[in-house]
Amino acid sequence: MVDVPLERLTQPHRPAEPANGRTFYIETFGCQMNVHDSEKVAGLLMARGYRPAVRPEEADLIFYNTCSIREKAAQKVFAHLGRWKTAGERGQRVGVLGCVAQQQGERIFERAPWVSLVCGSASYSRLPELLDRLEAGEDRVAGLHLETDQTFETELTRRQHPFRAYVTIIEGCDKRCTFCVVPFTRGPERSRSSRAVLEEVRRLADAGYSEVQLLGQTVDSWRDPGPPYLSFADLLLEVACVPGIRRVRFTTSHPRDFGADIVAAIDADDRLCEHVHLPVQAGSTRVLERMRRGYSREEYLEKIRLIRSARRPISISTDIIVGFPGETEEDFADTLSLIEAVQFDGIFAFKYSPRPGTPAADWPDQVPEEEKSRRLAALLERQNQIQTARNRAWIGRTVEVLVESRHEQRNQWIGRTSGNRVVNFTSPEPSLLGKYVQVLITQAGPHSLVGLHQGRTEVG
Repeated sequence: MVDVPLERLTQPHRPAEPANGRTFYIETFGCQMNVHDSEKVAGLLMARGYRPAVRPEEADLIFYNTCSIREKAAQKVFAHLGRWKTAGERGQRVGVLGCVAQQQGERIFERAPWVSLVCGSASYSRLPELLDRLEAGEDRVAGLHLETDQTFETELTRRQHPFRAYVTIIEGCDKRCTFCVVPFTRGPERSRSSRAVLEEVRRLADAGYSEVQLLGQTVDSWRDPGPPYLSFADLLLEVACVPGIRRVRFTTSHPRDFGADIVAAIDADDRLCEHVHLPVQAGSTRVLERMRRGYSREEYLEKIRLIRSARRPISISTDIIVGFPGETEEDFADTLSLIEAVQFDGIFAFKYSPRPGTPAADWPDQVPEEEKSRRLAALLERQNQIQTARNRAWIGRTVEVLVESRHEQRNQWIGRTSGNRVVNFTSPEPSLLGKYVQVLITQAGPHSLVGLHQGRTEVG
């Protein structure tokens, strides 16, 4: 984890007692929203005087920021919690944050009695109060309210990345898909004002960040709650115009709210990255209706045609669920034919996982686990072939790469293109982190490109 200065958002909460050198450790499961939530929690802890620990064994506070989208993720959290049964004997406190915390609530205390704190994402702004209570001697505290008049911003954020920053613009979801727990764990949609978003982006640019990623469970559902009442496409263009910002990404879009104006915005400003993540979930209209996704196969393909008609070569990635209740072999064949038709640049594919409280979890026509596994393997095999072919088309081209890390054993730098392709490349330069470089692509596989630094380097 990279230490960077705290970003002040409002006047921080002042604890009654300083942490006196105490330490914390946060392990994060799930999406970028959870990663950014962990940054917010870390900022609050550091404002109280806590220091980040390298390993959980060294921490006074151990937090698991959890994801409940799939059953396996939730199971993994409880498996990790099992390691800390005797934490109290060593003076350590264990907390569960995020979606599993919100979904399971105080039942976590029954299942893992050694846990001291349970806090859903809507209550992160209350963490200072909850920590006060722990530090005052309470054994267990919980923050599980879903206040819907706030967007879950906290007073301080400890950014993990030195040149890319996440910015939450909308929280929650109103779509009520029959497989999804997000409306129950994060509440209904609440949008931040364009004024607040742009103020945060300006502070980030002033602090040296050159890439921002706008976040939301359904990011393109964002609606400006006050003047100047920007559209989402307008917001993208305004963020791109902030001096110092060189790349703008956004995720995750919902097909129902994705329109031609977003494509036009990407075409209009090269600082908007050439990538759209547009989850389809299934290729069968019948399954999409049962999922309550709000669009048909053909309507989704029309969105793809909009993207493919752009002046710029916009890459497209998606999410797919296989083995949704009632999915027939014909339905699955529709999903296979959809990936053939679209030629996605990347997919995140998962076996359907019943989530408590969702309608689909109780349907009688569940697909057997072995059949779900077979379908997932077939889907991934074909998608790997598609990705390999699409990546090979980049061989011989020179692309701009933002350098993110270095693999010392392979003697390679690792970065990402505007289209979100990972590039591994060699260079004699001793320090390239956070810089924009030109790379000639020489090789390609299904998940990344390989290239050579062409010598031109620009600071973000």
